[in-house]
Amino acid sequence: MKKIFVATCIALTVLSFACQQKNTAESKADSTQKTEVLVDDAAIIAVQSTPDNKKGSIKARAQGRIAGADIMVSYYSPAVRGRIIWGGLVPFGQVWVTGAHAATSIEFTKDIVIEGKDITAGKYAFFTIPAKDKWVVVFNKNWRQHLADQYDEKQDVMRVSVKPEAAEKLQERLRYVITAGENSEGVLSLYWEKLAIAIRLRVK
Repeated sequence: MKKIFVATCIALTVLSFACQQKNTAESKADSTQKTEVLVDDAAIIAVQSTPDNKKGSIKARAQGRIAGADIMVSYYSPAVRGRIIWGGLVPFGQVWVTGAHAATSIEFTKDIVIEGKDITAGKYAFFTIPAKDKWVVVFNKNWRQHLADQYDEKQDVMRVSVKPEAAEKLQERLRYVITAGENSEGVLSLYWEKLAIAIRLRVK
């Protein structure tokens, strides 16, 4: 009887340990999930790598349609996390991927007029050169590149200038929004910290 009792205790201990391991594994698996959040009229699909979405940068995209043209921005969205962003984390006067980790990309399914300049349908890297009073927005042929390490000005398709505007509320995470207007027009907006830029679009 004593041997049976000891064997039973050992079996129950092993079973309990196995259950704990399974629950731990399932919990870890659940911490990385794909979520979809609707922000204004743009769908931002993000893969959250940590339970606290204020840690690190998350993969995201913004999608919109203007006069039958589909527009998609793919990027990594960093968080403010109490840091000085403009003139600090993002230096003035330098080419910025306008995101994190890799170059932000933008894709148009139709020819577009951006701030009065023509660009053909396709996929491009989306860079910016921030400054206090004016931002230069850059569309570059090499959309698949790491940060600005491989940036080559000779690959630029187009550059336009826009003025930054102060935002009323803190935007913790960088986000893009595509908004359709009237007469085949729309706006690509970028929000981060307490700053915003708006880029005028028109479908040809």
